[in-house]
Amino acid sequence: MLAAARAAFAERGFDGASIRAIAATADVDPALVHHYFGTKDKLFLEAVQAPADPDEYLPEVLATPQDARGAAVVRMVLRVWDGPARPGILALVRSAVNHEWSAKLLREFVLAKVIRRVVGSIDMPVGEREARGALVASQLIGMVMTRYVLRLEPLASAAPEEIVAAVGPTVQRYLTGDVELPG
Repeated sequence: MLAAARAAFAERGFDGASIRAIAATADVDPALVHHYFGTKDKLFLEAVQAPADPDEYLPEVLATPQDARGAAVVRMVLRVWDGPARPGILALVRSAVNHEWSAKLLREFVLAKVIRRVVGSIDMPVGEREARGALVASQLIGMVMTRYVLRLEPLASAAPEEIVAAVGPTVQRYLTGDVELPG
């Protein structure tokens, strides 16, 4: 079931994959998928081997006023990466760098479970969401790669609130500010 789920999520994304199609590929009844995984969200987290569940962190971010959401997103990312999930997330990132299939799953995880939810919670035209989401993702991924993978100083040893103060305004501008949008 997990192999079928990984293939479906990598090919069709979270929104395009269905429990019924995954079950058919795995040659099992959809009820069996529900029995073992509960929801499509939980199946997705298992399929990508997510070491952290965004549902534990996003409610706080989404409750933050829109004009402070950039800092809240950066703070959330740092909290997840500085927590016990770091080795698992680092393994996912390293795998995604080396394998296109892993990159597709990680990309879908970041987009479907984090970025789209954050950008979608802000009042903006639908056409802007994808471009603003990509800009936010570029900033967060750059921060993560610099701090946790490449370990470039002084970012690698900076206090989280220093990083929030430095990166949060850029993420905020990408979320709600004036910015020349690509595409």
